[in-house]
Formats: sequence, C-alpha cells, structure tokens
Amino acid sequence: MSLTVSRPLAIIDLETTGINVATDKIIEIAIVKLLPDGTTLNKRKFINPQIPIPKSSSDVHGITNEMVKDAPAFKQVANEIKQFLDNCDLGGYNSNRFDIPMLVEEFLRAGLEFSMEGRKLIDVQKIFHFMEQRTLAAAYKFYCNKALNNAHSAEADAMATLEILHAQVVRYPEIGITIESILNCIGEEDCVDFARRMIMMDGIEIFNFGKHKGKSVAEVLKAEPQYYDWMMKGDFPMNTKQKLTEILNRTIIKKISL
Repeated sequence: MSLTVSRPLAIIDLETTGINVATDKIIEIAIVKLLPDGTTLNKRKFINPQIPIPKSSSDVHGITNEMVKDAPAFKQVANEIKQFLDNCDLGGYNSNRFDIPMLVEEFLRAGLEFSMEGRKLIDVQKIFHFMEQRTLAAAYKFYCNKALNNAHSAEADAMATLEILHAQVVRYPEIGITIESILNCIGEEDCVDFARRMIMMDGIEIFNFGKHKGKSVAEVLKAEPQYYDWMMKGDFPMNTKQKLTEILNRTIIKKISL
C-alpha cells in the first residue's frame, strides 16, 4: 500500500529570514512534486530576500547573506514557481501555518495572485500530531527509521516529509491512501486567512484574536468601521488584509442592496 494521488501533490519547504509572515522573506525554496504515476519532480532555489538575514536565523538553517547575495529576488522567479505549482495540491510539514502562508505572501508582494481555489492542503505535521505528537526529526526516525541528516536544508526536509507521508499511509490504513481520505479523517482547517486571524464558524467569518475574538467580522466592521482602518495600517500579512477587504466590500454591497 502506498500514497495515491489523483493529481500532482507539491511538498513545499521554505527557509526564511524569520517566522513573521508579514515581514520576513523566503531565502530558499524546495518543492518535491509527486505525480499520479508515482514519479517525482524536484525544484530548489536560493532567493535573495533583499533584507539582511539575522544571525539567529542563519544559526538554524546555515544560510548566510553571502550565500544568497547573487541569487534572484523572489519576484524574478515567482512566475516560474507559480507555473510549477499549477494544478497541484499542496503539502509540507507545518505548511498550513507557515510555508503556504509565507509563499502566498511572497506571491502577493510580487504582484501575482496565487489561487487556492480547488487545492487540497495536506499538512504532514497535522497527521503526525494527530497520531503521535512528535517533531520532524523524530517523525522521520519513527516512520522511516532513519536519522534526518542536513536538517533545516529545505530540500532534505521536503524529501523527508514526503517519505514520512508515504510511511504514514502504510502505518495508518484507517486514514486511506488519497489526499481526500486523509483530510476526511484528520479534518480540514476552516480558516479565512492563512494567519488565522479570522476563521469560519457555522458558515460565518469570525475574528480569532483580540478584543473581538469570537465575533462576526462583518458585524464588527459595520459597528466599528475604524477597526478595519486599524488592521489595514497594522503589521498584519497582506493575505489577512486582502481577506478583510473582501469581507468589507461584501458587507457594503449587501448593505446597499438592502
């Protein structure tokens, strides 16, 4: 038994200047694309973030400013990466909370719209935590009985993540062998924006932070329109601001139609 995909699954791993989706940048991207016939295609690129890489980050992944000084900026390779991900479901390790939000943010900065419509998101960490509660290195040892060498190398991490996913469908037959069956088992996160400042509850967008946590976004924007201005001026990811604006525009149109 092995993982079966009906369309390409792109496993993504990023190394970045830091962990703030709104302000940090990608410095390395690796994508391992699993095709329906079982073969894989790899893409790996160093990226010049055009901001300094903090020493604390370099100490984790080993990538320095010198190593990326001649690399292209993300904007220069954005279209190539976007095309490589065309018609793909997306996956990774903690990818729902970090890698995919960061990638979408970089596409927005580059002026490219990266549609998530119709894509399935498979986060291997979520399966792992759902079943075992461990880290990536421990997951690799647990499922594949291998030591994770070159940890925090984007390509090594992405390859290890795909190996773990293959091993998980063998170990847990109850989750099935397709992306759809796995998500049916572990559940899909119903978020509005990737930073999870807003989530869906009973079909309604609600705030997931701050003084309005648990309240309808539309109702808050109608009662306190300055909250929209505060968020748009604040240090929130572009994706969050984009989704907030969509809700505001929809609320205004609905109000006018009434």
